Amino acid sequence: MKHYALKPVVFLLVLASLLMTGCRNRETDTGRETLFALLETPELTEESRFSLINQISQNMLNNGEYNQLILFLTNYVRKNPKDQYNPYWLLMTAYAYQQNGAETIAERYFERIIQNYDDLTVKGRSIHMICLQNLIQISTTPENRIEYFNRLIAQFPNDVNKTELLVRLAQEYETLGEWNQVLKSYSDFLLRNDAQEIQIAGIPDAYATARYIVDFNNSAKSWTFESLDALASAVKRCISNYDWRTLDTYKSQVNFFAMSWRQDETQENSLSSFTMRDFMVGRRIRYNKDLDDSSTPNEAYLRTWGWSDYVSVWYLYFRKVNFPLDPEIHGRWEWAGIYYGEKL
Repeated sequence: MKHYALKPVVFLLVLASLLMTGCRNRETDTGRETLFALLETPELTEESRFSLINQISQNMLNNGEYNQLILFLTNYVRKNPKDQYNPYWLLMTAYAYQQNGAETIAERYFERIIQNYDDLTVKGRSIHMICLQNLIQISTTPENRIEYFNRLIAQFPNDVNKTELLVRLAQEYETLGEWNQVLKSYSDFLLRNDAQEIQIAGIPDAYATARYIVDFNNSAKSWTFESLDALASAVKRCISNYDWRTLDTYKSQVNFFAMSWRQDETQENSLSSFTMRDFMVGRRIRYNKDLDDSSTPNEAYLRTWGWSDYVSVWYLYFRKVNFPLDPEIHGRWEWAGIYYGEKL
């Protein structure tokens, strides 16, 4: 089950913050029986009834009487179907079920509130928004989480971090293999003013990932090779012939990097647009016959040397293209970057 780092909904605090003035627990001398008796008073105003039910419920919550609370609130809602605060009582019911470890039942109540009741704002908090945030936390299917994310964005655009939700949407769509929606979500994300600066818990490279997918989709992809052998052979041939012009065309045109082993590929200064001419003309470049032993089915390294007096050894980094959006390109190989110096 995924747990998202949206603003956490700690129900006990949320419910306490939603209580109207005068609804907090009174001293012990105001017994629960007295509150129940007052609740039966025919001439109670709607606000007074809300206050009494809230006080009874909060008392049960504080005492950990979750089963009693569930029975009390569900009976009240059943007997009073027109009470405008029923979404709030059902929200408290869902919380009680969560406290009892019954998240599946809690999920049904959150859904029931959204599907069957108009939204209700209590003390500035939207009941529907609270339900959606909690449904995202406890839902076990990406289809449902996608629906909840989209509802949050559509219904509460000014109350949620849309930039973050677009990234999380993209991840859910990727889980389902809905690649056109992945592309759309990342494209919309990149249009956000804070896309490059946002920090998303659990997703440290959101901007780089989105930038790569969108840019790769919009590129010609002409530098990819059908196989690793074909790519390695072509690069070696260019080095042997000192054909820097052709070698330049083999470099990935999206996020090609050149950096030391200690650098992070996402660092801005790791991206490189230099021409190979600057390092090949007048020098004696060599390469190993075979790829490095650390190569895997998805990544490979070719050790080369002679490029400069400062750092002679370069490892050319090849990787398999992971781009299911384009089946003709997915699984091909690209020269993605260069690592300077001997391997660490």
